[in-house]
Amino acid sequence: MKISFNWLKQYIALDISAEKTAELLTDCGLEVESVEKHESVKGGLAGCVIGEVKTKEKHPDADRLSVTTVDIGTGTLLHIVCGAANVAAGQKVVVATVGSTIYPVKGEPITLKKVKIRGATSEGMICAEDEVGLGESHSGIMVLDAKAKIGTPAKDYFKIEEDHLLEIGLTPNRGDAASHIGVAKDLYAVLNWKLAENKYELNVPSVENFTVENNKLKIDVAVEDKEACPRYSGVTISGITVKESPDWLKKRLQSIGLNPINNIVDATNFALHELGQPLHAFNAENISEGKVIVKKAAAGTKFTTLDGVDRTLTADDLMICSANEPLCLAGVLGGQKSGVTNETKNIFLESAYFSPVSIRKTSKHHGLKTDASFRFERGADPNITVYALQRAALLIKEVAGGNISSDIVDIYPIPIEEKKVSFSFHHCDRLIGKLIDRRQIKRILQLLGMEIINEGSDTLLLSVPTNRYDIAIEEDIIEEILRIYGCNDIEISSSVRSSLSYVSKPDTEKLRNTISDLLCGFGFTEIMSNSLTNAEYLSLLSSSNFLPFGAGGGGVVTLLNPLSPDLSILRPILLFSGLEAIAYNQNRKNGDLKLFEFGKTYASPPPAHLPPEFRSLSPVVPKGESREQKDCFFREESHLALFLCGAKNEESWISQQGSVDFFQMKAFVDNVLGRLGITYEQLSEMSSEILGSGLSYSQKNRNIVEFGFVKKSFLKKFDIKKEVFYADFNWDVIIGLTKNSSVHYKEIPKFPEVRRDLALVVDRNIKYELLESLAFQAEKSLLKNVNLFDVYEGDKIEQGKKSYALSFILQNENATLTDLEIDKVIRKLIKTYEEKAGAVIRS
Repeated sequence: MKISFNWLKQYIALDISAEKTAELLTDCGLEVESVEKHESVKGGLAGCVIGEVKTKEKHPDADRLSVTTVDIGTGTLLHIVCGAANVAAGQKVVVATVGSTIYPVKGEPITLKKVKIRGATSEGMICAEDEVGLGESHSGIMVLDAKAKIGTPAKDYFKIEEDHLLEIGLTPNRGDAASHIGVAKDLYAVLNWKLAENKYELNVPSVENFTVENNKLKIDVAVEDKEACPRYSGVTISGITVKESPDWLKKRLQSIGLNPINNIVDATNFALHELGQPLHAFNAENISEGKVIVKKAAAGTKFTTLDGVDRTLTADDLMICSANEPLCLAGVLGGQKSGVTNETKNIFLESAYFSPVSIRKTSKHHGLKTDASFRFERGADPNITVYALQRAALLIKEVAGGNISSDIVDIYPIPIEEKKVSFSFHHCDRLIGKLIDRRQIKRILQLLGMEIINEGSDTLLLSVPTNRYDIAIEEDIIEEILRIYGCNDIEISSSVRSSLSYVSKPDTEKLRNTISDLLCGFGFTEIMSNSLTNAEYLSLLSSSNFLPFGAGGGGVVTLLNPLSPDLSILRPILLFSGLEAIAYNQNRKNGDLKLFEFGKTYASPPPAHLPPEFRSLSPVVPKGESREQKDCFFREESHLALFLCGAKNEESWISQQGSVDFFQMKAFVDNVLGRLGITYEQLSEMSSEILGSGLSYSQKNRNIVEFGFVKKSFLKKFDIKKEVFYADFNWDVIIGLTKNSSVHYKEIPKFPEVRRDLALVVDRNIKYELLESLAFQAEKSLLKNVNLFDVYEGDKIEQGKKSYALSFILQNENATLTDLEIDKVIRKLIKTYEEKAGAVIRS
């Protein structure tokens, strides 16, 4: 949210800098993210001065150019080549001097240099209004009043206003601060508390001049949905003239990034950003039968909003209607037919309080984020509608003329009263951690506009203003006291009090840190990404078989009210966030990546499996439920994901770079499991909708990890050019396995190991996995390792066969192996391969 420093000074007489103001606001909870200098004309016309054209002659080598001399008050005439047809001697003009930079309305900035144009020297530029950002016209140079003084800086002549913009990162609970006066109220409290007691005053615009001048234009109002619209106020103004706004109004709106439209719309926008109360002006001629009805339209009703989009309404959309048709999406956006035009003479001005829930539903459903919905969603002040109406009406009279032509209509059946909150000094001391003088606390509450209704020995009963939608309980009051008193003024205690806590085994945080350290040591970088992701990614999957609940409509947890279309589901796998990170880095010339992420994945059961009482909720799986019962609830699981992409090593003259490959990923996977002391019982080849091919490790029918290369369809979706390898560990399963695993020190054997090789000819469909498994079945004590070092298929062996060359490492940890023992083991291996794999031993 942008706040103009100059605008802010209309309500509180500041004698401090914009930077100091930003510091004070940040300290009291309104975080100022940036302070930027702003000028009403970009560049502030720096280097531009008022000059007088002394002579004008036709350019000798160009029919459309003129050679002029211009006096800018320095005592030396400037020679300037000008292409404008309307330039003439005796004119007062705007001159951009050599070295200055001008900012045209369209195009890039231009820095003036001394140049030669067709042989004639040009020492500056005589400017048109669009060339310096003063207007849109390019019909010729600006010709100023003859009384303009030569040498006057252009910024002084045109009264260019310098300002500072405070960019405030407004939190959702602080709707009261979504305006200049809202910010001024916090600043008023902080300044009078920290800098000078009672020096600063809050100057709120007066509406005492508001009077009803006639009753010629009466509009009746009926509120049918009082829950969605607790208060509705309105007044009519007749005889207005719709035109361009005065400069002061345009500058105020432009300073915070708004484009002026016309004097009526600009006045309502000014009031909104001044007070935080949205208003809307209707063309009174389009309100049929002179009646406004606030109600929810029938579902399916078609309505065209002010942006020209045809929308289909839902039964939840609150509408402002005339007797015959809808006029406006209440609190969100006006309709195309009811808006103010240049021909409008009479208006109906609306100021209302709408339910935040109702406005948020409409805003989210239609994808509309407006200044009005932003404030209504956060909770506007229900007791400011009439004041805001009077303020806006007086502004409209000032800039557009007209007469107030009706009494104010104010439908407020159940007034919203100020909340009463009990406050305990003792509780305040305990939460803040410091004993603050009671008189200081009362003064802070007074500065914040809270009234003390009743006072006890240790308690206060406070009345909270209705604009403070965020204050409901005692802790909220204490937070208000603390943010004005200043967190930086709370001393840090010299002692620390804590209790010993029992950590259950295994220590999940310790295990996670252990693996994080291991992976970082291997050159990996940890990423942390949002648990919300884009539902569009699911189009890459032809089914939901990869999800815990399988196919049949279950699997994905969809948000009922997403923040944006890009964050509409809870991620079912970690792959998407990792590919986003790879794409982001690749686009910034960083394509050689080793990434890992610890994160949650989420899944839901098919609707038929979900108990009726939970079908619209997101319950946590209760502890102690059976597996069958748990399948009725939403599930979240912990996972660890590894990603490899790009070059295997950094570029170097002493080593070949090479690309990452499957076996490098396998080595990292084995190292992670080995560090945790976990072994797998089953290794199997696999492929899925995500992985083109890969391996899966499992134990006791529980999947530990799957890894392989990511399919090209996924990489294409993310515009990733290089191959990506992905490993997905089920961290919950790993935590369970670590309960029965341990890593022990093992002494290095004193006796040597022995290697023997065998070459086997087997059927082509025989896999190495089988041969490795048979070897360890045949010899359990002396065989330490089996390795495949060659595979051959060709014309030197029988068709349909292939040759495996295997090495076997044998070792007796208690004695040196004899030839007899070694030969016995090899014979046993050969017999096993011949009988169970149909192998033929090659000599």
